[in-house]
Parts: sequence; C-alpha cells; structure tokens
Amino acid sequence: MSLSIYNARLLDPATGLDETGAVLVEDGKITAITPGATGPHTNAEESLDAAGLCLAPGLIDLRVKTGEPGDEQKETLATASRAAVAGGVTSLVVMPDTKPVIDDVALVRFISDRAKTSAKARIYPAGALTTGLKGEAMAEIGLMADAGAVLFTNGDEPLQNASILKRAMTYAASRGAIIMSRPDDRALKGSGVMNGGAFAARKGLAGIPREAEWIGAARDLMLAETTGCTLILDQVSTPRTLELVAKSRAEGANVFTTIAAHTLFFNELDIGDYLTYCKVNPPFRDEDTRLAMIQALKAGEIDAVVSAHDPQPPEEKRLPFGEASFGAAGLETTLAALLSLVHDGPLSLLEALAPITCGPADMIGLPQGRLAEDAPADLILFDPGKPWLCEREYLRSRSTNSPFDGRRLQGRVIQTFISGECVFTR
Repeated sequence: MSLSIYNARLLDPATGLDETGAVLVEDGKITAITPGATGPHTNAEESLDAAGLCLAPGLIDLRVKTGEPGDEQKETLATASRAAVAGGVTSLVVMPDTKPVIDDVALVRFISDRAKTSAKARIYPAGALTTGLKGEAMAEIGLMADAGAVLFTNGDEPLQNASILKRAMTYAASRGAIIMSRPDDRALKGSGVMNGGAFAARKGLAGIPREAEWIGAARDLMLAETTGCTLILDQVSTPRTLELVAKSRAEGANVFTTIAAHTLFFNELDIGDYLTYCKVNPPFRDEDTRLAMIQALKAGEIDAVVSAHDPQPPEEKRLPFGEASFGAAGLETTLAALLSLVHDGPLSLLEALAPITCGPADMIGLPQGRLAEDAPADLILFDPGKPWLCEREYLRSRSTNSPFDGRRLQGRVIQTFISGECVFTR
C-alpha cells in the first residue's frame, strides 16, 4: 500500500527542512519528499490531507522504564507503547531495571519477542551493565549485544566500583558497544530527595547536592577517555556537568549527553506543597539552572531529550515526600514540554525536534528519525498550537504519576505512523 501525506508542514531537523510539502510512503518507507507540493502524489493508492499540520519524524526516546517482566502492575510493554504512540514516540529504548533484571541473552530476546507481539511502537532493549545491577560483576555485554541490546547501563543504580566500570568500558570499546551511565555519587547523594539548597532546607527535606552529579560525571568521563568507550551521560541536570563533557570531548572522548524533558520544564519550586509526582532523580533544579540547560540545548551541547518515563503505582506515590518513590510518567508529555520552549521563545521548532528525532537516532545508529528517502516511514502529524489539559486519569500509561497533571499545555499529536501504518489517531 502506498500513501501520500500532502499539504503538510514538513519538518526535518536533520536537514533543516521546514516548508509545506508532501511525503510519499511505499512498503513502509519514505520514497519521495516533495517540498512545495500542496496536492497528493498522483501514483499513491491512498492520500491524506494534513490540512497544514506539522509532519515530522517519529520521536525516539532513549530512556523508558516499564515493569515487564516482574512488575507488570506498573507498566507493560503494551501499555508503555500505547502511551508512546499517543505522545508521538515511535521508537523507545527500555531500561533493564526489571524483575528479573535484563542481564542475559534470554531476557534480551524475551523483550524483543514480547514487543513484536504486544507493542505498537518499536522497542529496543538495553542490557544491564552488571549482573543483577548489583555492581559486583560485569554482565554478558557481548552476548547481549549480539542478541539485540542497543546499549548497556546500570539503570538507576550508578556503578560505584570504578574498577568494574573501567573493565566494562574497555570491553564495550572493543565491541563497539555503548554504555549509558548516570553521573552520580551515591555517598554524596545520601538520603536526598530533592535539589539541595535553601528551598530544601525550608521544606525540611534532605537535599541532593549538585556535586554528586559533577563527581560522578568526572569519573565516568575520565574512564571513557582512557578506554575509548562510547559513553552516554544519562539525564544531566547542571551546566557544570556539560563543561566537564566539553573538556572530555576536546581530549577526544566520544561522549553524548541526555536530559529529561521535565528537567527543562520544571524547577524546584514546583514541588510546592510536597507534590510527590514531582519527586524525580535527578531532581528539579533551581530556575537559573533550568534556564541555563535550555540555552545549552539550543547551543547543541545536549544531544538528546528523554522522557525518563518511570511509572509508579499510586501506593508508591501517595506517601510522605521523603518516603515516596522517585519517578514520573513522561511518554505523552515529552513533545508538549519541548514545544513549551518554542512557544516561550528560546527554541525554534526544528531545534526542539532535533534532540528527540535525529539526535538520538545518530547516537545509537538507527535509520529512523529523519524525513529522507529510504528511511522508515515512522512519522507524526501534530498541531504545535493545540491547547490541552493534562489530566492523569486520561493518560494511557498504566501508572499515571505525571508532574504535568493539571497543567495546561500546547501542542499535541494528531496521528502517529510506524512503517507507514497509522497506529494512533486522536
């Protein structure tokens, strides 16, 4: 089946394309891009008038947690993908923090096989860096890579043993594998639950100091330099971390950075009256830091924006702030969070889309994430100005612990296509 989507505002951050035109899809791939066209391709069997809506590559999310296997009450691959396509996310990397941990070939294959039968979106498994995420022994990186794991991480448990991390990085470099690491020092973080500073003190809550991120990042970057490993620093949240990255890159290190979408939208004051939906790690920082990270994103110092989707059931969130679980559902709000930066002025539309399309695609070597001939026809039609109210009871994730609950947002996905097939219509 061939499909022509016409009269659309074509947006391709990879090439800078931003003009009205049409796209022809055949056999699941883009076969023609016609800027300036307001009518359909004449050889298409079906046509869709976009009526001026934006047509962009499907979003790619490098950090999604689910509960499958073991914690299906939090999220399954099916429910996560349902939320993903509603938010325009067509490809997602699932973290290994499950029960059991995804630390061997059988479990990597389980995720891949399960996704094929139950998920609407493309699912890519990440393998555990250490066995059981315990930080005591390197997991089977090579075998898991052969089985389809696209990167390796210790998830929410930063690896504290530098010797094991160096060994893992050395082996990953020899295999061309990618390691994703949370820059954090657990001893410094201690029992912190929000951004360290005066506001945390006034709230009577233990703070997470920025130094914990800096020290963790410095160590991981030095090891990446010495081993030649490709490293993704996961969810950076301070400008000084990016300064450390710049120095490592100048030394020849192959380092990428990600940031959570909610980090760009919220600051520490949004915790308000101890709102546990706003308890995330890394925590929301102060406003000056948030604004600095937005400018860093605009300057290209941050390579990808992630949803940091971390579903938690109500019983894990409806607790005193200090006792509640970290985590926020984010698959359906990532695009709106970035579009808020377009409406407020710091970013152009292409600058907002780049770190959730071609940026992550280039980081892990995916063919999607761009409007290009022969690329997979993973596409989204969205209205950047459409207002909507985020209400948790209408989110499609199995757990709806969203810090955006009750927020008025602008910009919403109207249709999502994977391999040219419509998998979501609002």
